[in-house]
Amino acid sequence: MVSVAAIQTDNSDLISIQTEGTKDSTQYLTFIMAEEEYGIEILSVQEIRGWDSATPLPKAPPHVKGVINLRGIIVPIVDMRLCFELPAIKYTPLSVVIVLKIEIAGESRTAGIVVDAISDVYTISHSDIKNAPHIGAGIDITYIQGFADVNGSMVTLLEMDQLLNLEALPDLSDMDGSESSVEPNEHI
Repeated sequence: MVSVAAIQTDNSDLISIQTEGTKDSTQYLTFIMAEEEYGIEILSVQEIRGWDSATPLPKAPPHVKGVINLRGIIVPIVDMRLCFELPAIKYTPLSVVIVLKIEIAGESRTAGIVVDAISDVYTISHSDIKNAPHIGAGIDITYIQGFADVNGSMVTLLEMDQLLNLEALPDLSDMDGSESSVEPNEHI
């Protein structure tokens, strides 16, 4: 199966990439946080945008940086460093927002995640993905799809539908850019 994904690398350029998945492999977009590499299925990626700013939401958890107006759709933005309890950093020109289409409780939602930098796109064979080890009852690993060795480095493959759950992500599905009481940032 071949499909085309549009990836926006900055605020003006769109790049179309052809993604090819087979029944034996999947393509993953990888990104860097705290010098570690993480991967997400490329077919869930809608765009990659440079970080600009987000409109804060009152009483939102610290990892929810706010919302942006993405062509009339209000999109919550989540800082992945804070989700993973990593030290917060000042965003730089290399910081990016990956806009994702995720499935939560049978509902399709759009969300953005802020990461340190984009790394690469890898095609990973399903047989090369190792399951996450059971660490103990107190540690939730449902958001880890598995681990893969890519070019001698361990890549953690994330299950974004599990990681960005209803408790962590505000439901903004009834909002749009024209009827919102939140004034979304139009710069992104």
